[in-house]
Amino acid sequence: MAQVQRMSRLMVKTLRDDPADAETLSHKLLVRAGYVRRNAAGIWSWLPLGKRVLENVARVVREEMDAIGGQEVLLPALLPKEPYEATGRWDEYGAELFRLKDRKGAEYLLGPTHEEIFTQLVKDQCTSYKDLPVILYQIQIKYRDEARPRSGILRGREFHMKDSYSFDTTEEGLAESYALHRQAYVRIFERLGLQHKIVSAVSGAMGGSASEEFLAPAPAGEDTFVYCPSCDYAANTEAVTFALSAADGAAHGPVEELDTPDTPTIETLAEHLGVPASATLKNLLVKVDGEIVAVGVPGDREVDLGKLGDRLAPASVELVTAEDFVGRPDLVRGYVGPQGLDKVRYLADPRVAPGTSWITGANQEGKHARNVVAGRDFEVDEYLDVVVVEENDPCPSCGTGLKLDRAIEIGHIFQLGRKYTDAFQLDVLGQNGKPVRVTMGSYGVGVSRAVAAIAEQTADEQGLCWPAEVAPADVHVVAAGKAAQTELALDVAGQLGAVGLRVLVDDRAGVSPGVKFTDAELIGVPKILVAGRRAAEGVVELKDRRTGEREELPVAEAVARLSA
Repeated sequence: MAQVQRMSRLMVKTLRDDPADAETLSHKLLVRAGYVRRNAAGIWSWLPLGKRVLENVARVVREEMDAIGGQEVLLPALLPKEPYEATGRWDEYGAELFRLKDRKGAEYLLGPTHEEIFTQLVKDQCTSYKDLPVILYQIQIKYRDEARPRSGILRGREFHMKDSYSFDTTEEGLAESYALHRQAYVRIFERLGLQHKIVSAVSGAMGGSASEEFLAPAPAGEDTFVYCPSCDYAANTEAVTFALSAADGAAHGPVEELDTPDTPTIETLAEHLGVPASATLKNLLVKVDGEIVAVGVPGDREVDLGKLGDRLAPASVELVTAEDFVGRPDLVRGYVGPQGLDKVRYLADPRVAPGTSWITGANQEGKHARNVVAGRDFEVDEYLDVVVVEENDPCPSCGTGLKLDRAIEIGHIFQLGRKYTDAFQLDVLGQNGKPVRVTMGSYGVGVSRAVAAIAEQTADEQGLCWPAEVAPADVHVVAAGKAAQTELALDVAGQLGAVGLRVLVDDRAGVSPGVKFTDAELIGVPKILVAGRRAAEGVVELKDRRTGEREELPVAEAVARLSA
């Protein structure tokens, strides 16, 4: 028999007004409907209704992971420092890692992901190729010290996540494990009712090669992705690349020095010369592990510092400051040009291709230079696609102008390769009796984040509107107020529970029908059954929460309809 939950005994307090600090729709509605409550910045309590939805999402994830042969385990969240030191991530994670010491001074962390610990587990448990392949997973609370936790449960410092890891002896095996997870994720998000896109991504601190994100398009999303309206190309903006295509530089004249007083910015230079910003070359100075490096991009484009950091990882990247120009006469602030930068490594976007001609700094105060040609007047040490992607940039696959959209990251899959197995020397005995280094994949689903993403995509003006798979109940029975109506509501709820449905019944005394109806819309159970004005006749009103369609039915027919 399924559970019948009476609201007169349920710990839920709905709110009429949005929380003052709430900006996103899911943040507003999950608080107002009594699903979650804030304890501190980025730290949330899950109340009974919210816990049900969270567990329903976890159930779907668990079922699909089990279907591909995944084995569930549970590892600690409090982890020793040493494994993360071995892979370099103790330092690479930076300020986002929660670090602590025990009473003896030993250092620990609260786990953001568990690649290191799973690798150690498999090293301990698996010794032969016969023990592999294996897929292990857990659904657990993770921790990241977000600089600006916001948007409710979308970006918290503590969050629920499914992380799984595959271990194989061959690249072909890794590709198969990756494909199994990819297919499982599609099924998970389809069952959760989430519209999603699969996009190419970068691995970042996780390491590895192939990487894809599962994104749920939503205005509240913090990820920007691109997609092509003409083909199936889609990518996180940090993964978009621009092909290097050399130009014919023979037609350009010699370098010409220009007097350009008081033009230290691209805007002032373009206005002074009467040229478009795209004709100029912007040279951004950054420090890479403390070394000053110049990055060249067209003057009408901006450097994506996140992209630059990913391309140069694990090195740290930061902007130069005024102090960095002291003692460097070769670096003239506001007038830097790549020609003559003998002591500075020069990186450039592929748009600064060999043969392209630019107006750029002349490395003298108040001076710029025209006809500075890449490959003739300066050399690029390394090409990196690091500009901020813009609408109508060419699709890398077909050349059509790209479109931009915002989304919530709900899943990420990686082919890690041997980064972690190398760090821990994870070998098994191969078929030929010789050691084989294991290769690895890592796969994450944001379980609590999926709850927020579903709310963002499915809510309407009245409140939450859950898909049946994850809703806290199948039916919300509302007693309009009088004793006879409450009696009928409880009787119908009992009948629905007896046939296996999960029922929420609003039997609260002293609460007006208007408040009960408003709460039913706000809470968002898929079906609403009202014992109202025709209760004495044994007739109830059945409403579909999503479509708003209403129908009056005898109790027996309503029960049969809902249990079909």
